[in-house]
Amino acid sequence: MTTANKTPPGADPKQLERTGTVREIGSQAVWSLSSCKPGFGVDQLRDDNLETYWQSDGSQPHLVNIQFRRKTTVKTLCIYADYKSDESYTPSKISVRVGNNFHNLQEIRSFQHLHHNFES
Repeated sequence: MTTANKTPPGADPKQLERTGTVREIGSQAVWSLSSCKPGFGVDQLRDDNLETYWQSDGSQPHLVNIQFRRKTTVKTLCIYADYKSDESYTPSKISVRVGNNFHNLQEIRSFQHLHHNFES
């Protein structure tokens, strides 16, 4: 999880939403994936169930595209990854990119070696 106002890693996004600290706006967007195996797509990525997940099915890079219909300010991005469960499937790099369309995206934040951020 990363934010401009430094929400602590590991904070529960649902609890932050209940207290009014954040507001979930992903439902206002159109989500697409570079690829997925049947039964492991956008619905599983977004269903709030930690037992279900997106599983790509193709060559890298693996992309999650989130497009809003109008210009939208996003202050917090919550990503759940479980290195202990996923190990080699946990992303080694996450790149956050923004722009007015798919062809002018600019990277604003990058995270590498995510498994080092997770506690045992």
